[in-house]
Amino acid sequence: MSRAKAGDPAAVRQFTVTAEDDGIRLDRWFKRHMEDVPFATVSRWARTGQLRVDGARATPGDRLAEGQVLRVPPLDPAVTRTGRAARPRPVLSEDQIAFTESLVIHRDAQALVINKPPGLATQGGTKTKDHVDGLLDALMFERDDRPRLVHRLDKDTSGVLLLARSARAAAHFAKAFSSRSVRKVYWAIIVGVPSIDDGFIDLPLAKQPGTGGEKMHVDEAEGAPARTRYRVIERAGNRAAWVELQPHTGRTHQLRVHMAAIGHPIVGDGKYGGKDAFLSGTISRKMHLHARRLRIDHPDGSPLDVMAEPPRHFAETLADLGFDRADGDLPLEEKAPSKQDERVAAKRAATAHAKDVRKARRGERRGRAGAKGKPVAPKDRTGGPAARSGKPIRPGKPRGSGTGPGKPRRG
Repeated sequence: MSRAKAGDPAAVRQFTVTAEDDGIRLDRWFKRHMEDVPFATVSRWARTGQLRVDGARATPGDRLAEGQVLRVPPLDPAVTRTGRAARPRPVLSEDQIAFTESLVIHRDAQALVINKPPGLATQGGTKTKDHVDGLLDALMFERDDRPRLVHRLDKDTSGVLLLARSARAAAHFAKAFSSRSVRKVYWAIIVGVPSIDDGFIDLPLAKQPGTGGEKMHVDEAEGAPARTRYRVIERAGNRAAWVELQPHTGRTHQLRVHMAAIGHPIVGDGKYGGKDAFLSGTISRKMHLHARRLRIDHPDGSPLDVMAEPPRHFAETLADLGFDRADGDLPLEEKAPSKQDERVAAKRAATAHAKDVRKARRGERRGRAGAKGKPVAPKDRTGGPAARSGKPIRPGKPRGSGTGPGKPRRG
């Protein structure tokens, strides 16, 4: 937004329409640039002739053109969208500005990308004072408007976070996220090792009753569709595995709930994995989930592909478990698998699962027939903790129950 005369909101102000606002409705312009002004106020200004474009009276539905001058009458601070005067944003200290600028890993005319550290929330809330949204004034870089958030990461999740530097770029990126054309790649350290190295988890998710929406759970009956692809990068015996996760939908806490649901919670995620989500020894108790890569179409037509280095605790865990960081970036397909691809993968996974079940049953029969005493336990091909306990690596129907979560699918 280019301002010809923009100062005290209690005085008449003038704004010059820029290229990014060319063609939008006047009411949309206010929503983009003066969000504290309610629509009722804009309508009243139009009815009384106080709202003008190039000197002529304007209505909320008028389309703006680049170069036009918009006259905005004085704003009564007592009449805002919330019904009270907007609180001024706190002035950032030099240390806060330096810290925020140090997070930037990509910068161009339309986009900023930061490497969000774990423990820093994306937006504020109850008892949350430190957050990315509150630091965005440090990332204006000589522009008049602050960057805009276009997606979120959980507070304890680190990694790539995209910011739009204009309203038009924000709309472009929002459309890409809603159409699911964005490719997001996460790294995670999980407890145990899945029996299938490359698979899909297709389990619908819903807010868990009684948690105030703070926790999600698998809900086959009423949950929203949620799909995640995982690929095992490396394993540390049967103790833990380093996996790549690609969410094909964007549900709250999706990756965390899905990994816990198949019996392999993310290390450090006590919320969904309980005490089983922590490894003994020198392994950090922080959550090991990192947004490693994001690829999205840029407003100028070229692809924006950015990677973020993992935080210190994640890197130390990779070293402690003997993993080589050079192995982490698996080839990324040019096109995400379609639903047809997933159905084919599901069929293959079902065939493989049925074969494993038959092998296990044959082993049990041989054990009973070969010894009068204690039967010989059948061997699982991974030897993982879930296999030793007799539980499926991927959630199936509990014994004695007619319903249960679905099963992941081989990729």
